[in-house]
Amino acid sequence: MEKLKVGILGGTGMVGQRFISLLENHPWFEVVTIAASERSAGKRYEDAVGDNWKMKTPMPAAVKDIIVKNVADVEDVSSGVDFVFSAVNMTKDEIKAIEEKYAKAETPVVSNNSAHRWTPDVPMMVPEINADHAEVIDAQKKRLGTKYGFIAVKPNCSIQSYAPALAAWKEFEPTEVIVSTYQAISGAGKTFKDWPEMIENVIPYIGGEEEKSELEPLRVFGKVENGEIVKAELPVISAQCIRVPVLDGHTASVYVKFAKKPTKEQLIEKLESFSGEPQKLELPSAPKQFIQYLTDDNRPQVKLDVDYERGMGISIGRLREDKVYDFKFVGLSHNTVRGAAGGAVLCAELLKAKGYISSKADR
Repeated sequence: MEKLKVGILGGTGMVGQRFISLLENHPWFEVVTIAASERSAGKRYEDAVGDNWKMKTPMPAAVKDIIVKNVADVEDVSSGVDFVFSAVNMTKDEIKAIEEKYAKAETPVVSNNSAHRWTPDVPMMVPEINADHAEVIDAQKKRLGTKYGFIAVKPNCSIQSYAPALAAWKEFEPTEVIVSTYQAISGAGKTFKDWPEMIENVIPYIGGEEEKSELEPLRVFGKVENGEIVKAELPVISAQCIRVPVLDGHTASVYVKFAKKPTKEQLIEKLESFSGEPQKLELPSAPKQFIQYLTDDNRPQVKLDVDYERGMGISIGRLREDKVYDFKFVGLSHNTVRGAAGGAVLCAELLKAKGYISSKADR
């Protein structure tokens, strides 16, 4: 099978780098174009990044000599690719505008950014939970006046450590959720070298994150109606988001109230058996088992569990009955793999499998 040609918008930043490292040797996709800001344009990718490569694995040899393009040159970037991943660092309005320009140039955009997460006809996908939201793309194309171009996004990294559990327990009807997330510094695009103030420190505020953590799961759990996504009303979620001195891995402490009272055994069984379209279609980045339940009292732990299923799986532990709510648990997800670039790659694989993304040569 000939690989689809991929462009990375915002390829020099941390999430862009994660896209590049995850796509090395990908069976379906090949990075052929990297675009970034004007100051990086015209440089070899290796020179544009300089000593700012933030991944633990070396920079793939295949991208080192790619000449970085200006992300604003939409026609030029689009001309050589079948679709793009977006990880640009701009204002929300600028991101909205540039992603729409790429879509209108008939280049599908799979975005890691938040700008289009509440655009009514843009699907915001965790592929195991709401693959059916892809059907809203047809309405979006009508609005944009495109035949192939569209935008799809993935949700915030902070919801990945608890929203999958709530989805697995849907039949028991979660009504109220209290969640505190303990979020890694790579979620801010930083390492300890860039952010020494975080060493041995906890910051009880992450701008905009609590609103995203409370509302985005409801859009993921929503329905497609009349060409747009209508968010679910329940569960009502109250969130606190805290930055902690961890490089990779968002942990969540969660309390849940249910309309239908399950047993602990039923909840664990639903977690372990939960799967979706990525598993059915055997997509290349899909975890074989999406959610693992850990029985040890001291799990999940970032050091032991963050790379479960190559960082694409979710780890849940410490599920127990609660005196105020029905149950409480602790969740863990890899924020830059499942929560960012990896989640977007899985979305793109799903959209390719469903025929929304294809080679321009075959059109």
